[in-house]
Parts: sequence; C-alpha cells; structure tokens
Amino acid sequence: MEISFPTLALMSILTIAVLRSAWSVLRWVWLKPKELERCLREQGFRGNSYRIFFGDLKESSRMINEATSKPMSFTNDITPRVSPFPFQTLKNYGKNSFTWIGPTPRVHVMDTEQLKDIFSKHTTFQKPQGNPLTKLLVTGLASYEAEKWAKHRKIINPAFHLEKLKSFLPAIHQSCNDMICKWVSSITKEGSIELDVWPYLQNLASDVISRTAFGSSFEEGRLIFELQREQAELTMKAIQTVYIPGWRYLPTKMNRRMKEIHNKIQASLKDLINKREKETKAGEARNDDLLGILIESNIREIQEHGNDKNIGMNLKDVIEECKLFYFAGQETTSVLLVWTMVSLSKYPYWQARAREEVLEVFGKDNKPDFEGLNHLKVVTMILYEVLRLYPPVVVLTRRIHEVTKLGTLSLPAGVQISLPTILIHHDHELWGDDADEFKPERFSDGVLEATKGKLSFFPFGWGPRICIGQNFAMIEAKVALSMVLQRFSFELSPSYAHAPLTVITLQPRSLTLRISLSQSHRLAAHSMSLCPSCSLSLLLNLRCLDFGYYGLVFRFSMLN
Repeated sequence: MEISFPTLALMSILTIAVLRSAWSVLRWVWLKPKELERCLREQGFRGNSYRIFFGDLKESSRMINEATSKPMSFTNDITPRVSPFPFQTLKNYGKNSFTWIGPTPRVHVMDTEQLKDIFSKHTTFQKPQGNPLTKLLVTGLASYEAEKWAKHRKIINPAFHLEKLKSFLPAIHQSCNDMICKWVSSITKEGSIELDVWPYLQNLASDVISRTAFGSSFEEGRLIFELQREQAELTMKAIQTVYIPGWRYLPTKMNRRMKEIHNKIQASLKDLINKREKETKAGEARNDDLLGILIESNIREIQEHGNDKNIGMNLKDVIEECKLFYFAGQETTSVLLVWTMVSLSKYPYWQARAREEVLEVFGKDNKPDFEGLNHLKVVTMILYEVLRLYPPVVVLTRRIHEVTKLGTLSLPAGVQISLPTILIHHDHELWGDDADEFKPERFSDGVLEATKGKLSFFPFGWGPRICIGQNFAMIEAKVALSMVLQRFSFELSPSYAHAPLTVITLQPRSLTLRISLSQSHRLAAHSMSLCPSCSLSLLLNLRCLDFGYYGLVFRFSMLN
C-alpha cells in the first residue's frame, strides 16, 4: 500500500507534535523539578524528595484534614494546626528548607534580612500566577505587577489618604451602631435570646465597605458579598490541587459555578460603575466614597495625559478594583475583630485596660473621633498583638523568573518563595520564649522597638507593596472595638472550642456569643430604646466549607 506524500507529511507533523507534547509534559512533571531540586540541595536546602506530579500536596492535604478534624485546647500556638505541613517541614529540615507544590519547589524564607530584600525588590520577586481560576475571585491592585501595578496604585492612592479616611468615620459609626441596635432589639422579656453572631461581624465589615466604597448599605450589596464568600470557598478548593494547563476550560461543576458567580458579580458592578461615571461626567455624582474618588482620580489622570484612555483604567480594571474593595475590606477587619474578642475574653486584664482607656478618651456615650483614636495606645497594642498571633493571611508567596541572588544564595528560575507570616510571627528566636503568649505590652514602645528593628512583623505585608488599606482596616477595628467596649464586657463560655482554620483568611471555625445585659446600665436609652432590665445572649455558628461545628462562646455583660 502506497502512502501519498501529503499523508506522509501530515503523519510526520502529527508525530512531531505528539513527541514535542510528550517532551513538554516529561520536562514539566519530572526533568525540571529534579533539576531545581538538585540546585537547591547544592546550596544547603533540605526537604522531601520530589514525588511525581503531586509533590507534597497529598501529604499536606492529609495533615490539614487531620489537624482541623477536631478543635484544639486553647493556645495561641496555632501554627501546627493552621500550617501543619510547613511547620513540620521546618521542624524536620530546619529553616533552610523547601516543600513541593505539585512540580514546583517552594523555598521557605525565615531570615529577616532576606525578607526585607524580597519585599523591597517587588519587581524581581513577583507574585505567582497560580491557578487561573483564582482570578475569578479577585485580581486588582493586589495581583498586578510592574507598570500596571504602579498605574493603579497611583490612581487609587488618593482614596486612602488620611484626610479621606477621616471623612469615612460617620459611615463607620452608623454601621457599628446599626449592629449594636440589632443586638439590643433582640432582647426578650425572659431576659435572654440566642442569635447567630458571626454573620453580624461579617455584615458589619461588609456594611462599612458598602457605605464607604459605594455609598450604599450592606443590604443593597448583599448579593455581591454572598457571591464573593461562595467564590472564596471554591477558590480554596481550587488552590489545594495541582492545576493542569487547560483544566479551567473543562465544564466541571465547580468551574461552571465559579464562572457563573464571576459573571453575576461583573454585571452588578458594571451597572453600578457605568451609572456613577455618567453622574460624574454630568457633575451630579458624589465623590466622597471610594468609588467616587477612584473614578474622579482616574478621569483626572486621563485628562492630564491628553485624554489618552490607555493611561487610565478601563471598565474591567475598575470592576476588579471594586471586587478587591469588597473582598479585602470585608475579610481583613472582620477576622481581626473576631480574634481580638477571643483574646480579650481569654485575658480579662487586657479587656479591662482597653475599656478603661476607651472610657477615658471617649466617655460612655461619645462616638469615637479621629483624634481620640490616635490616643488609644492600649487598644493599638492589643490589635498589634492579635495581628501577630492571628495574622489575617498566614503566608505570602513570590515567584522567580530568572536566576536571582538572595543574600548568599542563587535561586534558579521557576522556584517559588514562601514568606510564612504566621511562622515568623511565632518564631521564638525572633520574639523570645514567650512568642506564643498574648502579651500586648511587647508593643508598648511601637512596632520598631518590639521587633528590634528586624522584619518580624508584617500582617499587611511590607515595603512598596504594603496593603494600601491597612490604615482603613485599623481605623475601622478601633472604632468598632471602642463602641463595643463602651457598652459591654464579655468572657468565654466553657463550651468554647478553639478551632482556627484558613478560608483565604484565618477564621474561627465557628463562633458563639452569649450576651447578658445587666439591670444597672442605661446606655443611651433615649436613642437606643434600651430597657435596663433586659439581658441578651448571642449565639454564633459559622460553617466553613464542609466542616463541622464547634462552639466559640462569649458571655457579654452590659457595663454600669
């Protein structure tokens, strides 16, 4: 049988294509990882030998499931539970160690000078691309690099100037007051009631970001927040697996749902932004919220460059920044408040000191003002210590595109770098033998003194790419905590179960609040219709992903 020349040519092309594909796969799953492993070991790094395709992911997932299968006894030493595999790796191999994220080695950086180098050289040490499905949750400023990051940072910066943040205080007051009023309005004649409280704390942060970013309330933006939370859970599942190129295009149940959520959020924000842009150009829009400031700054940037729209942000860019406002603005503050309340319940001495300071600065009924917030030294010490022990994000990662010097090391292209926030924050060599103890006094003379000038505290990142919203988050947390301390005292219930876990941010697995209002306090009865003979108890339960419930319980008492 004769084979025609065109057929032979086609078969040859197909054979070459198959061989090239096979070679690419072989290099991806075996040759390149082994080459990187050899290079790292030659420089003194230690870790498990590479296991084809999965690396350490199977073992890591097993350890996470085992660690989070039941609550732990109360301790601030949460690293074995929250980051069990990196913790065990450092224990087995020391600080110069690495783990495998599928076929990619991830080097743990624990040296504070090397950390400074990485944070400072943000164009060299960039954020990893990771699973493309994660972009459906949020991108924006936090994930951009190089010129695009610089452009967006410049345009967004005006929204977070201190003078602008001052103007957000009334909105924060209103959101906090609404939450407290809802608690009080639930009081029954029997003197107690149980309510789901963790959503109240999440909704508080969501309401604040709705008011300050979009001039609306949480109720108006409820759909976006609910969709974002679901997207966050799906994203966590996605990043715990090895991503196979092209997998995102397959119509799996999770892929379809993530894209559906993405499209719904995009449509909602697109309508909101288009409406605001038209109002801005017509001189009718408000520009005192984050979106208004962002649009105004963007238009000004374009006009300053001869109306070149390539200079500013396009509609897609603005949508992504709005998604970032929604997600980061809600997540960071809510978890900071939760762990602060847990800590102050466990350590009543510091709760009493914080309340004493709040009452001295603001009195019982006055709303916290900006000047007063700057005088809250004890409250600031407490928040810093909570951020040290329970950082919102437990690890940051970077990637290397070319052979890169890091101190005396020479890291090859293709390696990821882990900046393990929670491990650094709990490092006994950096913080002393009491590193796992709650001691806000270590921050009595500020962060620089507490860290002895070393980069051992970075809950919001560090360097040029430090979180642009850190001041916003701290102001909101101080206001909310002050308004709660003005009204309530609280303690942990015996049924509290300590069960922190990571769902993008570090959260309690569940939370229960039991609040009682004493007869002796008549807090703002004229404005809140508070009956002094009532008591209130709040029950909070949060179920994350498919995990079970454990109780986190406080008992609140109204102050005299």
